[in-house]
Amino acid sequence: MMRVHRLVTTRAGGASGPPFDSFNLSTGVGDDPAAVRLNRDRLARGIGLPPAALVWMRQVHGVRVAVVTEPCRDEHDGVDAVVTDRPGLALAVLVADCVPVLLCDVVKGVLGAVHAGRVGAAEGVLLTAVAAMTQLGARPRRIEALLGPAVCGGCYEVPAAVRDQVEAALPDSACATRTGSPGLDLRAGLRTQLGALGINRVETDPRCTMEDPGLYSYRRDRRTGRFAALSWLERS
Repeated sequence: MMRVHRLVTTRAGGASGPPFDSFNLSTGVGDDPAAVRLNRDRLARGIGLPPAALVWMRQVHGVRVAVVTEPCRDEHDGVDAVVTDRPGLALAVLVADCVPVLLCDVVKGVLGAVHAGRVGAAEGVLLTAVAAMTQLGARPRRIEALLGPAVCGGCYEVPAAVRDQVEAALPDSACATRTGSPGLDLRAGLRTQLGALGINRVETDPRCTMEDPGLYSYRRDRRTGRFAALSWLERS
């Protein structure tokens, strides 16, 4: 039997200086690479895994998925989802407003981690990830999902044409912001998409990245770091 672990980091407790202070985990935002390496190694020690067991993506707002079978210190380039059926590999998603989605079929021992930004969510990155998990033996009715912290619909203002385009691909994502302007609630659309796949055990971390100073937000700060949502399996 497997036990699933999930973790969402914050800005606190790292080695990065301003404006990335202090627990930035992304190598792609202009931070000192040595500080990022220290932060990633500190995270690995904190969860009791070797640094190479943390699976990182160089995300591109696309729909490609990588199937991971072994530890690796290199980032998986050009993918926005990773899946595995190997215990002891921690799948990580880096975000600063986009939705991190963690998926698990604990019965089969299959994990998925998805970077669902506006473009990737509308183009079906979550669907691609679930399909990759089913090829490893997962079943949608057994999959549990966590939608992590992201910019909320009340804060995520977009042009009306963009809202309508995303809504057409991701129903229930269209909304109005707190000021009444066109907005997007990606987590609402992703919940509907998961339900259509038969995935009904969905938890949502309600924190809004723009409103919570303990989280990174690109829309709020522009030049900033990225926090991570991670998931890994261990044998119980």
